[in-house]
Amino acid sequence: MTAVCSPPSVPTVRLSKYHGLGNDFLVMVVADGADTPNDDAHAVLAIAACDRHRGIGADGLLLCAPSSDPDTDLVMRLRNADGSLAEMSGNGIRCFVHAALDAGIASPGEVRVETDAGRRIVVVGAPDAAGVVQVEVGMGVVVLDAVPIPVAVRSALNGRRATTVTVGNPHIVIEASPASIDLPSFGPLVEHWYLGTELRGINVEVIAPSAADPDTIDMAVWERGVGITQACGTGAVASAAVARVWGIASARTVVRQPGGDATVVFDGPHATLIGPSQFVCAADFAWPPAVVARR
Repeated sequence: MTAVCSPPSVPTVRLSKYHGLGNDFLVMVVADGADTPNDDAHAVLAIAACDRHRGIGADGLLLCAPSSDPDTDLVMRLRNADGSLAEMSGNGIRCFVHAALDAGIASPGEVRVETDAGRRIVVVGAPDAAGVVQVEVGMGVVVLDAVPIPVAVRSALNGRRATTVTVGNPHIVIEASPASIDLPSFGPLVEHWYLGTELRGINVEVIAPSAADPDTIDMAVWERGVGITQACGTGAVASAAVARVWGIASARTVVRQPGGDATVVFDGPHATLIGPSQFVCAADFAWPPAVVARR
């Protein structure tokens, strides 16, 4: 399916849309060296294209380019829907490699991706008839108690257990039934206390053991720079790591999210994230726009 978002006379950029468990991304593939994944204009493009009313709609914009480093295949940069940079996304990198596969600049098998959180080794399969690929991502070492929890956040937790985690990007994992938390209010309340720090905010996960399935946890997420999303790959890894320490999960954990299930496997401190990516559409997006929507 191809969506054409503007008449032929209007300047456009080609964006492809993918999702990983409902966590959706637009991918801009730069295969000819004419652009750069660090271009500040991409922050404005992310705001415009990710807008769900005036743009295509997505949780973020992924910029994909071949790498000049012989030890790396591709370079990934991620802009959140608000234009801010994010170091890493577990669902995003699956969509990213899937898009590179479709663009012919990657092949099924092992793909080495440079991210702002370091190099990640991704193993991608071939798309099935529905356009779905299964992807394994080596997420590196997970670090617990990575940053302090402010007193104001401890007070807002009302005695609930919480641990901060780094998975290349920052998270705070809180033990509570996702259904018991008003996440649209609670998420930004917690994130607010980290906005003025070098972290530029924090991702907030709420987890609880599944009542029905062993080695399964339920998770809801408020993502930094985005808001509530259907799923979060780095959040799933952070949550599985904390759940192991708390004794409510094992070395292989299914993380159940509103958008679907991801699997996290630990080999010591090293985590692997396993989940799908699905192609949605390709779109010629009018750019630059006459008016950029304000947020």
